[in-house]
This record gives sequence, C-alpha cells and structure tokens, in this order.
Amino acid sequence: MSARLKLTLSYAGFLMLASVLLLAAVWLFLLRYVPARAIQTIEGFVPGRDDLVRAFAPAAGWALVALLVLGLAGGWLLAGRMLRPLARITDATRRAAKGSLSYRIELEGPNDEFRELADSFDAMLARLEAHVAEQQRFAANASHELRTPLAITQTLLEVARNDPNGVTGELLDRLHAVNARAIELTEALLVLSRADQRAFSRERVDLSLLAEEAAETLLPIAEARGVALETTGDVAPVIGSPALLLQLTTNLVHNAIVHNLPEGGTVLVGTALDGASAVLTVENTGADLSPQLIATLTEPFQRGGERIRTDHAGVGLGLAIAKSIAQAHDGTLSIAPRRGGGLRVAVRLPAAVGAEGVRPETRNGPAPIG
Repeated sequence: MSARLKLTLSYAGFLMLASVLLLAAVWLFLLRYVPARAIQTIEGFVPGRDDLVRAFAPAAGWALVALLVLGLAGGWLLAGRMLRPLARITDATRRAAKGSLSYRIELEGPNDEFRELADSFDAMLARLEAHVAEQQRFAANASHELRTPLAITQTLLEVARNDPNGVTGELLDRLHAVNARAIELTEALLVLSRADQRAFSRERVDLSLLAEEAAETLLPIAEARGVALETTGDVAPVIGSPALLLQLTTNLVHNAIVHNLPEGGTVLVGTALDGASAVLTVENTGADLSPQLIATLTEPFQRGGERIRTDHAGVGLGLAIAKSIAQAHDGTLSIAPRRGGGLRVAVRLPAAVGAEGVRPETRNGPAPIG
C-alpha cells in the first residue's frame, strides 16, 4: 500500500476507535445506571435500558458508518495534502538520478519536517553539483597536463626514429626531463586521490617535527634562490598519516619558496596550539596578489600566473593536495594575503587528545641564505 493509503486507513481507524470508545463510555458511565426494564409511574412511562438501546443502536450504527466514510474521505484528502511536499522531493530525486543536479525544490511554507528535508536535499544537490563540476574541471585539466608531456615525448621519439644517428645527449636529456615531469604529475594525482578517499592509517604526529623535516629537505632549493627559511613554533600533536601530513607541509613550504621574490625572499614556518586545534602556518614574501587570484589557488593546476615561476614551479597541484589532505584529516586550509606582499597559509587540524602546554624549548633561527 502507498503511504497515502496507509495514512488514510490510519486516520479512519483512529476515528472509528474514538467513536467506539465514546459509545463504551456512554454505556459504562450512563446506561448502566438505568434500570433494564421500563418503569410505570404515576406521572407516566419511564423507558428502561433495553428501550434506550433499541432506540439508540440503529442511530449509533448509522453514525459509525457516516464517521467511517468521513474518516476515509477526509483522511485521503488530508494525507494527500500532507504528502504533497514529499511528491516534490521525489520528483527532484528522480531528476537528480537522471543527472539534472541544477534543479532545486525550494519548498515554501512553514518550517516543518518536510521543509527541513527539502532544504537539506537542496543543499546536498548544490554540493553534488559543485563537486561534479570540480571533478569535470579536474579531469579536463589533468588530461591537458598529461597530454603535453606525452605529446612532447612522441615528437622527440619520432625525431629519433627518423634520424637514428641524430640521437644526442641533449635529446635524451629532454626525454628524461619530460618523462620525469609526467611521473611527478602522476604521483601527485595518486596522492590527491588517496587523500580524497581517506585511505590511510592514523597515528600521533607532531606538526613541528614535520615542519623541521620539510625545511631541512627544501633548504637547498631555498639557498639556491636566496630565500631565508625560518622555522619557529611549539609542539603541535595531531592524529593522522605522517606521510600525508609531511606531504602537506612540504608542498606548502616548497610553494612558498618557489613563488617568492627573485632575491632576498623570506619563508616563515610556524606551529602552535590554539585551543583544541593544532595550527601550521607558512608565510612568504612576494608580489601583491588580488583576492580573486587567491581564491583560485587551491584549485587543481592553478599556479598563480602573476607570481614568479621557475623550473621548480611544480605541476600546479601543491595547494590542491594540501587542501585535500587537510580536509581528509578533518581540518581546514585558508589562504590570506600578507601585508607587504606574499601569502599566509594556515592549516588548522584537530589537536591530539591530551595535547597541552608548550615545549620548553622554542626553535628559532633562520636558515642560512644562499
């Protein structure tokens, strides 16, 4: 049976039950005090209980029949009106199943359970539409980025095949560089997919130690570019994947180094505990960036065309991977312009249970400038 029919039968059944209970109450609290047989008095005839039952029973029976009909008809109409919003939600669900994610219910009326369900469904459709659009852009950008090194490799191989004697060390070097870029892009895509699926084990990790490790690893690049790399901060323990969190930290520090001033740039890496959150901040000097450009930096393959770019600029997935890793650890990544130019990137993650206090020693001291 449909929900409307079930509600109709429920309304009619409840109405009949109430009527029967009312008749039972009349019997228990009224008719039982009436003598069973009629009484002849001086002033006239007083009907007895049997007389009243014979006179009242047919009328009560017809009344029950009328109430049953009224309950079924009224219940059917009321159930239809109550379930009308559900029909709109069902229609929206069918549209979404067919791929139409732009349709919205926009249910009007009182703020009841159906309105709350419709609003929640609209919000879900909006998130799905945005996610699908983001995935489509990502697939298109990834295809474009992968096609470029493959096309270059094909061209170089055709040149070598047409002129086997012309294969030189320069050609091999170019093939090696293009292949390395394709491998780097593929590995970045795998890391991004792994973070999105949250397919990793979790353990206690100190963000301050990861910041130190990332700074030590990237120090040669910073020295080569004349960038001062400084790490400061306190113990900031979280629960997560050490490998992915190190990838997050390395991406942010690397991004801050390669997108910096041509000379005399600075990168500041800090960790701290802020209430129930562990915060990792990476600041760098650089050019002034517009809010519109900053809002797109976490999109895949957005390298920030207004910033200084070098051969170390990467594949355009650094901030996108960092954002996905932060979200996979139930955290957030925010980007804000820095006064005087550059960016300030802050990653806020839930602190590990029992994380309190500050380490006695605080690491300060910039790395040597190359």
